[in-house]
Amino acid sequence: MHSTAVLAAVTTVRGSHGAEHAAALEYVPDVSTADETPDLITDPDRLEALCDELVGEEFYAVDTEFHTERTYWPQLALIQFGWRDKVALVDPLAVDPAPLGRLFAGPGTAVAHAAGQDVDILHTACGAAPSSVFDTQIAAGFLGMSTPSLARLVDQVLGISLPKTDQLSDWLHRPIPPSQLTYAAGDVVHLLALRSTMVAELEERGRLTWALEECALALPGQRRDVVPEQAWWKVGDMRKLSGRSRGVAQEVAAWRERKAAEVDRPRRSVLSDLAVLTIAQRPPRNRQELEKLRGVDTRHLSQGGASEILEAVERGRELASSDLRLPPDAPDSRASQSAVAVCAGLVRQIADEFQFDQGLLATRLDIAQVVTGEPSRLDSGWRSDIAGGPIRRLLAGEVAAAFDSEGRLVLEERSHVPVDTNSTC
Repeated sequence: MHSTAVLAAVTTVRGSHGAEHAAALEYVPDVSTADETPDLITDPDRLEALCDELVGEEFYAVDTEFHTERTYWPQLALIQFGWRDKVALVDPLAVDPAPLGRLFAGPGTAVAHAAGQDVDILHTACGAAPSSVFDTQIAAGFLGMSTPSLARLVDQVLGISLPKTDQLSDWLHRPIPPSQLTYAAGDVVHLLALRSTMVAELEERGRLTWALEECALALPGQRRDVVPEQAWWKVGDMRKLSGRSRGVAQEVAAWRERKAAEVDRPRRSVLSDLAVLTIAQRPPRNRQELEKLRGVDTRHLSQGGASEILEAVERGRELASSDLRLPPDAPDSRASQSAVAVCAGLVRQIADEFQFDQGLLATRLDIAQVVTGEPSRLDSGWRSDIAGGPIRRLLAGEVAAAFDSEGRLVLEERSHVPVDTNSTC
């Protein structure tokens, strides 16, 4: 298995505030200067050999290239791996990637950047996804870097500029040009060095446990699957519907979701959002009425589509109220806006003190859920420790909010002596 490696002595890196930090020496494959293009695996024997080699690694870098423009399910086009001083690329169009499930089910930790979609796609293609993931984009958030791209993160942390060519390449085209293979390898070649450097700084700041906890949310089973009967919630202006129209919207959108998944085409090519909305507003009783509705294309009605849509419309008309999946009321519409505003100010200040984005700590929805007593991300884990707990104490009246001499919001023990805000004294 070919790879060209150089010893990358990363002796100093730029920290999030320009400070210099010592970093461990890392063996990093230098594919950008290799005489040969990165190794492309296209047969089962070599894929098994790759699994044999990687399964014993404590850490390995992984990335994928895929397309979603013309299908419902992402089309996996390439899988990239980096470890020690090596890089290998797997062509899933030439060889079944299922054997990689053996690697992913093992004890090794996959190092990836913005791993969410990669993990889901690998799980679908291989029957398993990495059991442990270190997401460098998530980790960056805990170091005050927001949600940077891989190129920006590599530049900020390692001082290395990545090429920006081939970002919009057609990865499904074969053969893959050598320049694209080199570009693809570049997405994994620095990930292990990033992890080592970032882990050291996270440990120094006492945030490594938080970052690992958040990375675990990228694993399969931590995110909710699409529920077809709830698909209508995301179609524009659907919340304005009432009566039977909501049942029709639910059933037609659910049919579209299932149909798109079945034929592996984008939802919009099965039936547009506009068509779903107009069908719900003016439910047709026959094909002629259906064809006259705005947004309905005759292409949507071919191969039995018309009868299936009309059947969904009829199911929607007859849908019992108990079977109607209504979108939940937004917690911030029910919550005391004064309470949400004060708690949001507290969250912003906590985030500022820890020097990371407020959105990483809590959104307005998270805060509103706490205010209304609903389940929230602030109920457990690191978020509860640094923000959820103080917010609950404030809401319970155990502490009071005040401003110090520098304008910072502080929590103080309550005197329980009310102040007459109408007093002119």
